Amino acid sequence: MADIAYRTADVDGLTVFYREAGEPDAPTLVLLHGFPSASHMFRELIPLLADRFHLVAPDLPGFGKPDMPARGDFGYTFEHIADVTDRLTEVLGLDRFALYVFGYGAPVGFRIATRHPQRITAIIPRNGNAYTEGLSDGWNPVQAHWKDPSEATREAIRMFLEPQTTIWQYTHGVPDTVRVSPDGYGLDNYYLARSGADEIQLDLFLDYASNVALYPAFQEYFRTSRPPLLAVWGRNDPFFRPEPKPSSATSPMLTSVSSTPVTPP
Repeated sequence: MADIAYRTADVDGLTVFYREAGEPDAPTLVLLHGFPSASHMFRELIPLLADRFHLVAPDLPGFGKPDMPARGDFGYTFEHIADVTDRLTEVLGLDRFALYVFGYGAPVGFRIATRHPQRITAIIPRNGNAYTEGLSDGWNPVQAHWKDPSEATREAIRMFLEPQTTIWQYTHGVPDTVRVSPDGYGLDNYYLARSGADEIQLDLFLDYASNVALYPAFQEYFRTSRPPLLAVWGRNDPFFRPEPKPSSATSPMLTSVSSTPVTPP
């Protein structure tokens, strides 16, 4: 059984929770989770990799166990979340590492990679996009909020935070839902139910447009730095589609793998 440590780090006054496993001198793999989850989404993956990699899986600010400052005290944007995560790697002394990014973790990881291309050894995006064609119709209500950031469109996307929606994201497209453990969505819903968490997530829905605006910069990074890249896709993802532009496969080690249904983006 893998020896997993559950730690916290002080990142410029913010307490960040992270999971760590594997030998520190092994190749480092930083795992960045998606919405509405936290690092617990990797609880079964980490033991499978700990004999070969040094693994670090943080909870992103606003998710899971780290400090959740009030919106007036912390800017809940993807750029700021990337700032904190970037600083965490520095606090932990991670000079070179690969990125495993999923959903929301993808634009956070891509931001870090574009800032420090020399530090990135490889990228594994799992249902994480850097091209507009990959956004499915499931994004339509959120995109409507980008175009008209009114209170009405904000309220229209609040349903993405309902407990049944979280469960649906885990079970959508699964042939036999009794094989889906309730542990993951139960913990996600617990975190989403914290006071103020809903407004934080609505802020991030609006700010996701900043990720789309950076897609050309992310693509330029892929073209110029050419990191080894393994693209993994879960079937039946209701939000992210795997179809890329023909010209987007610019990495020297780009592989696309289709897998079983996955947890939320």
